[in-house]
Amino acid sequence: MSIETVNQVFYQVVDRRLDRVMLYKQTVKWIPISSRELYRDAVGIARALATWGIAKGDRVAILSENRPEWATAEFGTLLIGGVIVPIYPTLTAEQCSFVLADSGARIAFVSTAEQFKKLQSVRSLTRLEKIVVMDYIGTPDAIPMHRLMHDGPVARDPEFDARALAISPDDLATIIYTSGTTGTSKGVMLTQGNLASNLLHSLNDYSLNPGDVSLSFLPLSHITARHVDYAMLYHGVTVAYCPQIDQLRQYIPEVRPTIFVAVPRVYEKIRAQAETLTKSGLKQKVYQWARRVGHAHRDAILAGKQPTSAAWKLADKLVFSKIRQALGGSVKIYISGGAPLGRDLAEWYADMGIRIHEGYGLTETSPVIALNKPNAHKIGTVGPPLPNVEVRIADDGEILTRGPCVFKGYWNMPEETAAAFTPDGWFKTGDIGNLDADGFLSVTDRKKDLIKTSGGKFIAPQPIERKLQSNSFVSEAIVIGDRRKFPCVVIAPDFTELERWAREQGLRIGSREDLVNDPKVRELFDGVVAEANRDLAQFEKLKKVLIVPDNFSVADGSLTPTLKLKRRVVEERYRQRIQQLYETSARPTEPADIAANG
Repeated sequence: MSIETVNQVFYQVVDRRLDRVMLYKQTVKWIPISSRELYRDAVGIARALATWGIAKGDRVAILSENRPEWATAEFGTLLIGGVIVPIYPTLTAEQCSFVLADSGARIAFVSTAEQFKKLQSVRSLTRLEKIVVMDYIGTPDAIPMHRLMHDGPVARDPEFDARALAISPDDLATIIYTSGTTGTSKGVMLTQGNLASNLLHSLNDYSLNPGDVSLSFLPLSHITARHVDYAMLYHGVTVAYCPQIDQLRQYIPEVRPTIFVAVPRVYEKIRAQAETLTKSGLKQKVYQWARRVGHAHRDAILAGKQPTSAAWKLADKLVFSKIRQALGGSVKIYISGGAPLGRDLAEWYADMGIRIHEGYGLTETSPVIALNKPNAHKIGTVGPPLPNVEVRIADDGEILTRGPCVFKGYWNMPEETAAAFTPDGWFKTGDIGNLDADGFLSVTDRKKDLIKTSGGKFIAPQPIERKLQSNSFVSEAIVIGDRRKFPCVVIAPDFTELERWAREQGLRIGSREDLVNDPKVRELFDGVVAEANRDLAQFEKLKKVLIVPDNFSVADGSLTPTLKLKRRVVEERYRQRIQQLYETSARPTEPADIAANG
């Protein structure tokens, strides 16, 4: 079926008449939501919004963790031509106030009493008329969402359906405020047609069927998660909701997803856990042997084939199956997006018998530009562009794209909108990359992240950072050195792994500050950086390392809600100590002279 709007996706789901469209956990039990219930609930929301005077083009905000009410509020709004303004649930009241005021949202759906209080505290600064709450909190100003949902029709309403299906592909569907890694907040306008055109082509080459299950844990405030859930629902896959990412480990074995879509950070954590469990003794020997076996069969895995050798079957039984079990044991499709996966990580999974399909896109492109597929897969790339998307590489290496998925513009920012496009209409992604002879796209770095040393050499930091982060002792790595003589690196350790190692070494574990300054710990990270330096050109080699006693997080502002590092925030936070790194040496040291500083 050809689709032109998200509303048509909704009716595709409803017309399937499935008993289990969505799943959510209530105390200890997973509760299904049927196609019939989804229709009743979404139309109930739509009717309530219409009664309150919400019409085509009016903005409706959603401030919530992932749960079925998120999708219900969205569909209900879109069915009457309203515009969804998602807000990350981790944002402060002040940040929420900016999004609400700038977008002019009149209604807000929130998940909990805490989120309700957050908006109430800034309500006078916005145009909010009503706040609908998903949880029942018994507060007079809080409208219970479930009451509106259950007032929806049990039977189909032909007149309502006709109006909903008459919504145009050109009608605005969502405004997504994205600060990304630069801190500049812009409202990305995506139409119903933008979203539908991308959805139609992204996952059609995958085997997705009713009965499959996908776990929705990436924040629905971001377009990647919404696109994934649209796609799953469109193909009849059941969407199970995970409100908090720290519940993922508990929910995976309960849900046993058959499709797993995650950001690289999640795949990194799973790898780190697997390697931690095989650190010593016989387990380490078996693990290293299995890695060698897996490496010998890597090409077969990447080609989508199942190895049949006796050695592979034994390695699969002893090691590889345990990795799959950590992901529920039933996954048949693995996809990575939201940030570069990194070749090292992709190769490790391939050696474990798992082929991860890496993709690439931006909020402004709804989001998918390119994606590896079962029949068109090349490790180290983000796959070929979608059939309806064009890509070209500018003279300076920037990836340019155009197609029906490219956004309408930035909300109330005509100058920024104009600057985002070339004179002949290609969207400037801000990423550096290349297209190979087979038409596969590779993304090497962010254009603004490129480091230019004082000697005029350009360094792409992200591949170096991914190499360092593949080490189980490293949680985050940030390469610095713009306009300086040589590059250095700031490392935030994985303290779970580091403290385990410290105990094995007989070190006294006091504060994290004391730990990162211990000579043996500094020597450990000297080795980690020296290993990364081995494959780098001389001008790229990291000459100094700053080990910091901190974890980076969304809450402290160093990570975006999609878990991308805010490089400039980190550089500013440690500005003085970074400066000391350079001041302690009048000349670049040799790789063997790496020093650590707490």
